[in-house]
Amino acid sequence: MKNHALCLLLLTSIITLSAAEKKLVIIAGKQSHPPLMHEFRAGSLILEKCLRSVPGLKVEVHTNHWVSDDKTLEDADAIFIYSDGRKGHPAVQGDHLQLLTRLIAKGIGFGCAHYAVEVDPAQAGEQFKAWIGGHYENAYSVNPMWKPDFKSFPKHPITQGVKPFKVTDEWYFNMRFREGMKGVTPILVAKPSDDVRDGPYVYPKGPYPHIVSAGGRDETMMWAVERPDGGRGFGFTGGHHHLNWGNDNFRKVVLNALLWIAKVDVPKHGVQSRVTENELYQNLEPKKGLAEILRARKK
Repeated sequence: MKNHALCLLLLTSIITLSAAEKKLVIIAGKQSHPPLMHEFRAGSLILEKCLRSVPGLKVEVHTNHWVSDDKTLEDADAIFIYSDGRKGHPAVQGDHLQLLTRLIAKGIGFGCAHYAVEVDPAQAGEQFKAWIGGHYENAYSVNPMWKPDFKSFPKHPITQGVKPFKVTDEWYFNMRFREGMKGVTPILVAKPSDDVRDGPYVYPKGPYPHIVSAGGRDETMMWAVERPDGGRGFGFTGGHHHLNWGNDNFRKVVLNALLWIAKVDVPKHGVQSRVTENELYQNLEPKKGLAEILRARKK
């Protein structure tokens, strides 16, 4: 009788733990840009690897610009998209925008990185302002290649354990945020120099008068929101250069954000992870020029 009761208790505990587990779905975009740039698949798999040891979290990675079956999103607690954007954004293909609208209304977390923070304002601008607080808007926002100095951070679960860092990347700024940035918490903030504001930007090269005239102003490269529906969202504008995932703080701030939107407690010192140089060169897309890069690395 005692053994039967013990087995029943263990079974109940397993069911409870399983029910409490959060599910994060990562959607990696299709092949884009030259080698070591926009490596959505490899970058997503690095993030998944770094989250494997987090208790109470299940991570699925889908690497073909969308999930293999829409049903897997139905029980997701959070969705993260790392991909190309604007009219090529996975979120706006077919009926995906309608599907995401329904799911996010239930309180599912939503996050986007790099080009995936850009949408056509007429197509999904209002949705992205509601879901993650803002978006990149062509010819209003800018995408220079520069090295912001992230010196300090707000008190927020996403910043736990993150130390000051500098990383050269295509850090977008001047997002089209909600009016007055209502409900938006800036996470990564730095002050672009006049040379950065003057361009050239990656595309179109600029300079844009409204960017130049804002000299001396701080800019936000990552932000977070808590939505009225109970869900959470974030946008992260870095992620162009794949090797930046080797930077502990660059990586940690995104890993923390993924836990946060899935409503998994972020550890006091943030997500602890290690990525080796060899791991950075795994799962790369077979792009033209990759073989030469790999041969040169072996020399």
